Amino acid sequence: MTKKSKAETSEKFTGIDIKAPKKTAAGLPAVVSSLKHIFSETPVLKGIKLLNQLNQKEGIDCPGCAWPDPDDERSGLGEYCENGAKAIAEEVSKKSIGAKFFNQHTIDELAELSDYKLGKQGRLTEPMYLPKGATNYQTITWEAAFALIGKTLNKLSTPDEAIFYTSGRTSNEAAFLYQLFVREFGTNNLPDCSNMCHESSGVALGETLGIGKGSVKLEDFYASEVIMIIGQNPGTNHPRMLSALEKAKANGATIISVNPLKEAGLIGFKHPQKIKGIIGKGSQLTDHYLQVRVNSDLALLQALNALLLKVHQERGGVFDETFIEQKTEGYQEYVSHLESLNIAELISHTGISTEQVELVADLLSRKSKIIVCWAMGLTQHKNAVATIKEVVNLLLLKGSIGKLGAGTCPVRGHSNVQGDRTMGIHEKPPKRLLTAIEKVFGFKPPQAHGYDVVNAIKAMHEGKAKVFFGMGGNFISATPDTLYTAEALAQCDLTVHVSTKLNRSHLVHGKEALILPCLGRTDKDVVGDKIQIVSVENSMGIVHSSRGSLTPVSKLLLSEPEIVCRLAKATLKNTVVNWDSYAESYDEIRNDIEKTIPGFDDYNTRVRVPAGFYLPNVARDQSFHPSTGKAHFTRSTYNHLTLDNDTYLMTTIRSHDQFNTTIYGLDDRYRGIYNERRVVMMNQSDIDSAGLSKQEVVDLYNYDEGIERRAPRFIVVPYDIPKGCVATYFPEANVLVPINSTADKSNTPNSKSVIIKIKKRSEKS
Repeated sequence: MTKKSKAETSEKFTGIDIKAPKKTAAGLPAVVSSLKHIFSETPVLKGIKLLNQLNQKEGIDCPGCAWPDPDDERSGLGEYCENGAKAIAEEVSKKSIGAKFFNQHTIDELAELSDYKLGKQGRLTEPMYLPKGATNYQTITWEAAFALIGKTLNKLSTPDEAIFYTSGRTSNEAAFLYQLFVREFGTNNLPDCSNMCHESSGVALGETLGIGKGSVKLEDFYASEVIMIIGQNPGTNHPRMLSALEKAKANGATIISVNPLKEAGLIGFKHPQKIKGIIGKGSQLTDHYLQVRVNSDLALLQALNALLLKVHQERGGVFDETFIEQKTEGYQEYVSHLESLNIAELISHTGISTEQVELVADLLSRKSKIIVCWAMGLTQHKNAVATIKEVVNLLLLKGSIGKLGAGTCPVRGHSNVQGDRTMGIHEKPPKRLLTAIEKVFGFKPPQAHGYDVVNAIKAMHEGKAKVFFGMGGNFISATPDTLYTAEALAQCDLTVHVSTKLNRSHLVHGKEALILPCLGRTDKDVVGDKIQIVSVENSMGIVHSSRGSLTPVSKLLLSEPEIVCRLAKATLKNTVVNWDSYAESYDEIRNDIEKTIPGFDDYNTRVRVPAGFYLPNVARDQSFHPSTGKAHFTRSTYNHLTLDNDTYLMTTIRSHDQFNTTIYGLDDRYRGIYNERRVVMMNQSDIDSAGLSKQEVVDLYNYDEGIERRAPRFIVVPYDIPKGCVATYFPEANVLVPINSTADKSNTPNSKSVIIKIKKRSEKS
């Protein structure tokens, strides 16, 4: 048996307990869980004070998801969710690790820990360095760390041999400085977590509507007639969305959920701040639950649009013809495309009944205020861009974009992933941005496109990139094809990670490695005698401030803006940027953002308005593409994926006790799976057909391009999921996601549609 890679997650079982899945989300269990996590890490009074500042005006922005805060009054009982409390608990941990810890634990020893236990070691307190050939990280001064990075970068034969990654936690200010430094250094190699999550949304919306962001505001939910939630599990991934859905239902909205798994957060909601949410039955959310097969969303949407066309042709009044004529182009070609489709065949591919689809089509035919929400259940497939364009087609037919109660709503999964892209974190920067940088700062930025995440991994693997710098995140656990990615990172001369806590990426390193500890969102950021604020942009394009309030766990922590400034000074020999002024005052950063990025007029004043401000949005105001002022209908072909008898279509999902790659605990409470993560959820008929049994231990395999990828020791769990489909948690199953299996146009890894085989374990394995 081959030696386990340090990149692979722990194969040790932790004692599975299976119970019936829940029918409602939140309620008293969510309150108990929130308090349990926060009070396990900080004293009670301090924890309560901290939670009361979370997502409040002029408070701390939650480092979790990017769901927006209400524009008006915010709950005095708490404007946060269970996972927000968990995220804060991680940041305020009483535990800390530094030189003594790393001296006592080798890299190999730490790699044996689970991702959950790695994260629970505590906050990083000082810069750490792994020399070439060493087994342990050792302490290093900040000055020496920056000198090493600068020296290594300047030894490269070309700036394009460096990769500069960004996670969605990075503030607007840090992101702007980061991209400015990278471009003055001379490359556009700025891959970020968008490449792995909502890149497909950005491409599809940009090509059809002229902006790669959603068009709705929170108030639109309360005026909507129909809300479609496709490929999204808000109960776990965006819990505060549930209260918006409950309010929308109370105002008369009908909710349609489209998802392969029955998720508690889509079925019902117990509002933890209401009596009926604590002791009552709560609120039913979904009116129509379409439990589609994995990656059949495009077939469903095309069938719905074709059915709507038939009704419109029969009786009229279904489509908004005035909107279509004045605000769109490509309508007649799209109608011809719909007329050519075989509706019955499309519906058969979804795995749901014709009656269900026709019922939903009838509902949509009679409504015009329609919001469609989606997340990675749509974005991480080969046909992801085409699927999201079909969402847009539906809304354009109904005139449901740019009016109250209607529009697009891609729900982002990290607190400032949208803001980072707005600030210029993009491997394919728009010409407008590069022109503005040259005008404001006086240097000509590189024009050629850089590497996205997948291409960055390939470049490192092929020796074309030799330095990896990660501004936050857990790169190895977030990316596909784990062993291939680990080999790529090992090829680097230097890997650097800016982090708050230990994660697996620190253990999968280049010839030399650095860990640079930074302030978290809750930490007080003081420069001189002045407390600094940072800003973020949420899923609905609101820019607002965040102000930490806690004394940092160590005096050796630096803020991300200061790290970038000192990195730039150590690297750029003839810089034209005044990095010292940025480090001394974040207002100076915002002044130059205002000069460079559209929509940030009077930034320093408006960011201090308690609720923040909205950025311009051409889809919201129906101006769409600047050249024509119109939105585009598009045509796509659905290609059904046929599986062999012994293969399954695997989708990777989060458990309820995790956010992205951060594991808060080992329970998936809503799905009834406790104390275990190495599970494969299967339809009972598939279990029977394969001759397997409940809780049998199996190995999972992928064979794309003739390469065997193996994820060993997974426990079979019977679950309500369509036949031929299985679900596993990431990052445990990321080893099975092929590096070359990506979405058309967006190049996003196809983590939600991986063809696998499931094999019984032999005695030797």
